[in-house]
Amino acid sequence: MGASPNPPASARDLKGMVLQNRAKRRQWRKRSIRGGTQRRILLKRRAVLEGSRRLRSDGVMRRVRTLKSLVPNGESMGLDGLFAETAYYIMWLQMRVKVMKTMVNSLSTCD
Repeated sequence: MGASPNPPASARDLKGMVLQNRAKRRQWRKRSIRGGTQRRILLKRRAVLEGSRRLRSDGVMRRVRTLKSLVPNGESMGLDGLFAETAYYIMWLQMRVKVMKTMVNSLSTCD
């Protein structure tokens, strides 16, 4: 009563389906490489993606330059130092807002 040498019919069918799908994918790849139009479409997509990467990195660099101009002494820092200093500067500004609110509340209650 050991394991039967032949797997159940459903497992054989599943394996056959997997092998057929692999063969279909291989045929499609060969067709797509041979076909000029499909190759051109792929090249166009790649060019569009590379262009968008450039735009994205330009946007990031523009934001970093803006951040450097907002943070005191930000122009002379690297990216890691800039982010650390930005976090510190935000906390400092929040503390100033709290102090000013406290001053306004204390002065307005005196009247």
